[in-house]
Amino acid sequence: MTEAIYLEVSEKTEAAKKAGRRVSVSGMLKFLGVSRSGYLAWLHHEPSDTEKRREAVKAKIQAIYNDSKQNYGAPKIAVELCKTGEGISERTVGTYMHQMGIRAQWSKPWTITTKDSDFSTKLQNILDEQFNPDRMLSGVRISPTSGQ
Repeated sequence: MTEAIYLEVSEKTEAAKKAGRRVSVSGMLKFLGVSRSGYLAWLHHEPSDTEKRREAVKAKIQAIYNDSKQNYGAPKIAVELCKTGEGISERTVGTYMHQMGIRAQWSKPWTITTKDSDFSTKLQNILDEQFNPDRMLSGVRISPTSGQ
């Protein structure tokens, strides 16, 4: 929450400097109820090596996810990362994917094969074929009453 406030303060300060106005950052921070020391610490913060690695891994995950046409989940992405030499667990990949708001495509493992009882009324003769059981087939007359 405070990071959003700090970001807002820095944006307002930059906009005021571009417009040639003077702005009291201390006054804004006091009005918003956050400390100056916290704001200055946030302003001069350098990302740690862990944060840099995390962002690099997230970029690789996004690239693999997009290359798979958004089908791969955490298990397959973890295998692909291990192939490239990135030692990372499947659970960590899943956590990063959740943070990034991406998820694998899921398809049903089966199809519905049950037909409803009203199925016969839905059948239509779309080819408009004329079915005639009394026709001649190679010299043998076929009729509904014959045993053949």
